[in-house]
Order: sequence, then structure tokens, then C-alpha cells
Amino acid sequence: MRGGDVVTFLRSNPVFAELPDAEIAALGAVASAEAKRAREYVFMEGDAADWLWLVHSGRIKIVRHSHTGRDVVLELLGPGEVFGGVAVIERRPYPAAAQATEPSVVMKLPAANILALSERHPALIRQLALMLGRRLRTAHDSVQSLAVDPVEARVASALLRLAGREGATSKRGVTLPFHLTRQSLADMTGTTVETTIRILSRWSRDGVLLDDAGRLVLKDVDRLRTLAAGE
Repeated sequence: MRGGDVVTFLRSNPVFAELPDAEIAALGAVASAEAKRAREYVFMEGDAADWLWLVHSGRIKIVRHSHTGRDVVLELLGPGEVFGGVAVIERRPYPAAAQATEPSVVMKLPAANILALSERHPALIRQLALMLGRRLRTAHDSVQSLAVDPVEARVASALLRLAGREGATSKRGVTLPFHLTRQSLADMTGTTVETTIRILSRWSRDGVLLDDAGRLVLKDVDRLRTLAAGE
């Protein structure tokens, strides 16, 4: 990625939008990009938080490994999303792992530069806090759903959250603009991949959604909302 492209990418991100041009240019000079294969880890849970990361292309999932051996997907992030920020600001190890779900390119910024920049420009911390607040609300909803909702409601809620954030609306419905594996959806909703496959297959037969070359199209969003409500 060329230097000018890096600066343009950083400037377009709300987290850095309030920074002076000179600061963004300096940050771009120390940024570097890494290509990740599908299922390759960006970092592991417990690694030192030496970098703040951004998704340039592809998809990255934030995942924790439970004591039972099952993965729990906390977030699924797309282009422009920042991750690893809490650990950098708190100077603690990463509390979860980050793994590519498809071929992806991530940009990394040295933690030392981010910390120094945050002291000169508190707006950076404010923007990170706003971003984290939005994610915490989503995480709260997910945890609440895992605790009390039946599995169909959890799967419907997860699909609606993804569609609301990144879905492309057309006459066919709302298309998720990325390949969402059954395993990732199962990990997001606290169920097995076999159960996820059965639910999606039934919804496909019922006309609720369809699989278009690996991309899910939500054809009946109202029905999914009803299912998410447990009705």
C-alpha cells in the first residue's frame, strides 16, 4: 500500500478524522500492512498489545477460546473497523484473538505512536470511546440473547445485526456483502454448526433467505425480526 493511500485510508476513518493533517501523515509513515490468509491469526489472546489494527479489506473475527474448547465470536469486523484499541490504551495484553475469516489485509499502527498521539490529541481517545461504546451495546445484546433466547432467535438476531451494519438492500432483499461461514455464525450464536445448517436450510426452504454463491440474502426481514423476538 502506497504512502498516499495509507494517509487517505486513515483520514477517512472517524477515529482519526479530527487529527491535523500533519499528524495523520506522520502516523501513515509508521503504518504497515499485512496480508492474512483465511483462518490465519492476526494476534492471539494474551499477546502483547504492540499494535493498533484496522481492517483494510476482508473480514476479521474477534474470538475467545472457552474452557470447554469452543470458540466464541465476539465481533465480526469489516473494512475500516479498528480493533485492539482497548488493550493498547490500557497497556494490557490483547483480551481475545483476532483471526481472518477470508483473505484479508490489515493495517497496523505502533502502540507507542498511538499513545503519544492520544496525549497530544484527546479527541482520539474520545473517538475510540464512542466506537467501543457502540460495540459494547452490541455485545450486551449478544450476551443477553445467549442467556435467554432460543437458538433460532439468536441466529435471526445475529443476521439482522450484520445486515443492519453492512447489508446491501435490493429488490431481492438484504445481502450480506461477505461470505459468512456456518461455523462463524454458530460461534456467534453459541450453538453447533449442525444446528446452524439445519436452521438456515429450513429458512431457505421457507423463503426467509437464500444462499447466493456463499453470500446470504435476507429475503424476509420482517419474518426474521419476528423470529428474533422469539415469536
